Amino acid sequence: MSTLHERLVVVDALQSSDWNRARFQELRAGGLSAVHVTVAFWEDARATLSAIGRWHRWFRAHADLIVPCLDGADIAAAARAGRTAIILGAQNASPFEDDLALVEVFHRLGLRVAQLTYNNQSLVGAGCYEAADGGLTRFGREVIAEMNRLGMVVDLSHVGERTSLDAIAASVRPVAITHANPAWFHAVARNKSDAVLKALVVRGGMLGFSLYPLHVGGSDVTLEAVIAMIARTADQIGIDHLGFGTDMCLGRSDAYLGWMRSGRWTFDETPACWPVYPSWYASPADFPNLTEGLLRAGFAEADVAALMGGNWLRFFTEGFRPQGAGT
Repeated sequence: MSTLHERLVVVDALQSSDWNRARFQELRAGGLSAVHVTVAFWEDARATLSAIGRWHRWFRAHADLIVPCLDGADIAAAARAGRTAIILGAQNASPFEDDLALVEVFHRLGLRVAQLTYNNQSLVGAGCYEAADGGLTRFGREVIAEMNRLGMVVDLSHVGERTSLDAIAASVRPVAITHANPAWFHAVARNKSDAVLKALVVRGGMLGFSLYPLHVGGSDVTLEAVIAMIARTADQIGIDHLGFGTDMCLGRSDAYLGWMRSGRWTFDETPACWPVYPSWYASPADFPNLTEGLLRAGFAEADVAALMGGNWLRFFTEGFRPQGAGT
């Protein structure tokens, strides 16, 4: 691990692994100060409660490695203490069901990020795999307003184009795309158009670069190619709006991947198989490779610090603050 990396606040804005102590040790080996983790894909309120309950048990059992994150100060404190702050998030609005009051309930239980939809049409809007995107729904606007009030970050990573643009316009606070890439780098439905990225940063939002193989063109993508993507994006929309959201998912079965993709809404049993991550990012312990790659490409140390976690620290510090609260 480089001397610079050891001094940085390092944040990964999305991981969804099968968590255990060995995985938490990998976070520490990679020098991660904070990680946003997924507690729901398709789960309803009751199932999400159980997932949050598991994290509360892990916080007690592995307190030497991980701590809960409720505000930006928790990230900075974890960095100083040599632990990793865990940001609980949902990759769908499904935990809120059709009850606006559940947004506050889950916020009080520690949920700090919620994606509006996971690929499909939902009660709040359309996902990125829908053939037609009707935009943000009436309920979606109410959900965003409540998230804004409480200090829960709106995530648009799996959200459709029109719904994303509607959400950016509707939110009075900056929103995030925690794990996706520009569509010009690799043209898949999950990556984002120039129009969405421009709207995102005009309103002060953040993009987390994904290293999931299907978002970068395959397992053979080089670190140099990813760094070049970051450099071009920084030139286009500004380095202050960029970080990492690697979408790392380790230890999950192929059956779990099938459930992630299909939930209970289809009988499609097409076999699913996890792609292999690039060799330079095989686990969170490899996070120092990103710092080294940025330095080799000529990024200034201050810009490396911003990309590796400083930008996310600033964004989450403000984003997790209740609306109207002072600094």
